[in-house]
Amino acid sequence: MAEAHQAVGFEFTVIPEGADAQLSHQALTEIYLSAVNSWKKCIIRIKNSVIRGVYPASPFSWLFVVIAILATMYTRSDPSMGLIAKIQENLPRLGCRNIHDVTQCKVLLSAVIFSTMLWLLLIFTMRLCLKQLLSYHRWMFEPHGKMSTTTKVWALVRIFSGRKPRLYSYQASLPNLPVPAVKDTVKRYLESVRPLMDDAQYEHVTKLAAEFESSLGNRLQWYLKLKALWVTNYVSDWWEEYVYLRGRNPIMVNSNYYVMDFLYVTPTPIQAARAGNTIYAMLLYRCKLNKEEIKPVGSALGTFPCCSYQFERMFNTCRIPGTLTDTIQHWKDSDFIVVYHKGRYFQLYVYQDGRLLCPREIEFQIQRILDDPSPASKGEARLGALTAGDRIPWAKARAKHFNSGINKKSLDCIEKAAFFVTLDDEEQSIVGDNLGESLDCYIKSLLHGKCYNRWFDKSFSVVFYKNGKSGLNGEHSWGDAPVLTHLWEYTLATECFQLGYNAEGHCKGEVDASLAEPQKLNWEISSECEEQISQSLEVAQALANDVDMHVVVFRDFGKAKVKKCRVNPDAFIQIALQLAYYRDQKRFSLTYESSMTRLFREGRTETVRSCTNESCAFIRALEGGEVRRRLFRTASEKHQRLCRMASTGAGIDRHLFCLYVVSKCLGVESPFLKELESEAWRLSSSHIPYQMIDLFDTVNHPEYLCYGGGFGPVTDDGYGVCYLMLGGDVLTLHISCKNSCPDTVSSVKVITWNSNEIQLLPSLPMFL
Repeated sequence: MAEAHQAVGFEFTVIPEGADAQLSHQALTEIYLSAVNSWKKCIIRIKNSVIRGVYPASPFSWLFVVIAILATMYTRSDPSMGLIAKIQENLPRLGCRNIHDVTQCKVLLSAVIFSTMLWLLLIFTMRLCLKQLLSYHRWMFEPHGKMSTTTKVWALVRIFSGRKPRLYSYQASLPNLPVPAVKDTVKRYLESVRPLMDDAQYEHVTKLAAEFESSLGNRLQWYLKLKALWVTNYVSDWWEEYVYLRGRNPIMVNSNYYVMDFLYVTPTPIQAARAGNTIYAMLLYRCKLNKEEIKPVGSALGTFPCCSYQFERMFNTCRIPGTLTDTIQHWKDSDFIVVYHKGRYFQLYVYQDGRLLCPREIEFQIQRILDDPSPASKGEARLGALTAGDRIPWAKARAKHFNSGINKKSLDCIEKAAFFVTLDDEEQSIVGDNLGESLDCYIKSLLHGKCYNRWFDKSFSVVFYKNGKSGLNGEHSWGDAPVLTHLWEYTLATECFQLGYNAEGHCKGEVDASLAEPQKLNWEISSECEEQISQSLEVAQALANDVDMHVVVFRDFGKAKVKKCRVNPDAFIQIALQLAYYRDQKRFSLTYESSMTRLFREGRTETVRSCTNESCAFIRALEGGEVRRRLFRTASEKHQRLCRMASTGAGIDRHLFCLYVVSKCLGVESPFLKELESEAWRLSSSHIPYQMIDLFDTVNHPEYLCYGGGFGPVTDDGYGVCYLMLGGDVLTLHISCKNSCPDTVSSVKVITWNSNEIQLLPSLPMFL
């Protein structure tokens, strides 16, 4: 009641003459501070729009051009070749009586107008040059240490890229994703499936491909090229819609992924303190994001910028369920987070009087939630299971039970929050003799938890365990894992190396005693809704129990040794996975490896089909007792080339996917595309690189590194593998499969390279 009383802005006193309303000082102060905060954000947005709009130039360069033109005119030269005089003739008459003053004003105004036009022309030219330079990708295919003359000219990108770029500075200059030729895609597809088929199967598919290429393929391609002329990226919107948002199965395990904490160190064992620093660091990142002060993520040692579009929906975003398709809802700003603890949901405001709460204050508020003795209301404790089950029941329940009243208000609070926080009442320890078992339990908890103590629809949820460990659970539709791990790297580095903790393990700073308590959200859950929650929980628990997870931290060698042998580390790991799968299943499998296409505007991912003729030839030779270094290098080079082709828009699967969507829209059937639909990715892999390694002191504090994350298996009879190469000596692999599949086993063999031969290391345990 006290909090409700403080929220009232007017005090009413009833007198015989009527109602006398007196404005409270507190309400006026809050309104004023809100207005100031809103104006500040508006000014920041306008400022960023101007800076972004003139990049790679700067707003101050306009003044330089004006001064240069005026200085040239002062020397009685005409840099405009008569254009200033033309502009002067068309200017309206000014209201000055002195003819000399009128002439001088017109000359000055004409010079400013000409300078502005020249400045805009220079910006347009620089952007055009930058876009052409960013469209050049041949440098990726040149041998190491050998640079062609064309690539040397391309290096001018450093000149045209401008100074101090902001997060979205390059967006307008990034090229559009090209549409590959049908014949090229078909050719590459046939090459990719050759090692997986016998002669009869391959001949059948070749005939289907030839028929498709000569007939229906050209018709579908025409529509695809037409789309490419109208939109920024011909793949991304359909990929988001049909691959993610239209999926009706649970997104928990099937789509969401997790990211781990530090492996060998816990900055503080105090749960509230860890939450205080982490939440504060994330909100600092959001402030930088809103001000566009984060440097654009780049490839090729930072020379080549990547698209930053996905960063826009990182915060204040939620996936909204629908019966046919889900939608992604993003709000411009949110000044609160939602915290879950022991079946209860709390709204925690992270700003007071227009300022961000300090870490110690956030810790204080989190501790209030931990100490709150109030019980969960009827049906509230397992409410989050709705987001973990099938999408259609959740959509119907949302429309029926959460579309009005107190339920709608509380649900809106969760969905509009900056992000979701779970204060887990369990401990996740990763020390002791049972390191493998404890790690497996830890990552399973991050992936699905209890199936009701996460809000899987939020863009991401932060999990804090009772003993101070933490981690992330990310929703996949709004963006890909490298975008979220960029935030996580910044958060971990800021938390430990900048904010720190005091001697007792608490956050630093002082607490404002006037902080209002976090507000517990209220619900009115009917018996019918409770029944639906139970059904969703049953589906989610069956899925969670079926997932088998394992983490391997491999320290015998790492990226440094692989590079010393002049082998691409990613190719090395992929060939090792091919060998492991072959020894496990006695066959080769269609293999999915994600590769980013963010060199293009609004690009997301492309598939690298890692199982190639070359890798299979090497594995057969190795299994036959013959060690073939040449075959290994050939397979490695082929894989590296496939990765580069995927990154530069010459992949296979996204093009075929879009052709398939067009065929469905036209209502036509293609035997060739139908053949693609039946393919199963039994080995799905991903590599998440460190993007801000400079924030970590790996020399003095090598233990302060995040050990990656993972995801569930893509198929019921397959494996999911996510790997991360840390520094030069550590390789981390996250493996998943399903217990219900009799063909998956809990052992793996990985290859390594030494100075004499490639040998098998059977001592590396993994679920593959």
